[in-house]
Amino acid sequence: MPMINSKVTMELTQEKRDALAKELGKAISILGKPESYLMLGFEQNMPLYFAGKECDKGAFVQVMLFGGEDSNACNKMTAKICEILDKELGIPGDKVYITYSGFKNWGWNGSNF
Repeated sequence: MPMINSKVTMELTQEKRDALAKELGKAISILGKPESYLMLGFEQNMPLYFAGKECDKGAFVQVMLFGGEDSNACNKMTAKICEILDKELGIPGDKVYITYSGFKNWGWNGSNF
């Protein structure tokens, strides 16, 4: 039910993708969602600009959820995502933007939840 799509400025090795997947899989529980339904997407080598300048290290992360988003939980998730990106990729929190979107209709396996 949740989907986290990350666009980052650098190349991601399989090892880094696996490490991110492991950490984000644990973190999704902050939003009350199970890892068993989590889908992840990684877009690498994405040119990102912040304040008119190209970022050497930066990320834009989209978190999509079935149902609504809880502001308190999203705030905790933002802190965790920034921590993960800094630890795994060296991306500082001030070069990370994160959006959250909740959806009433979410399809899977031929029908909607």
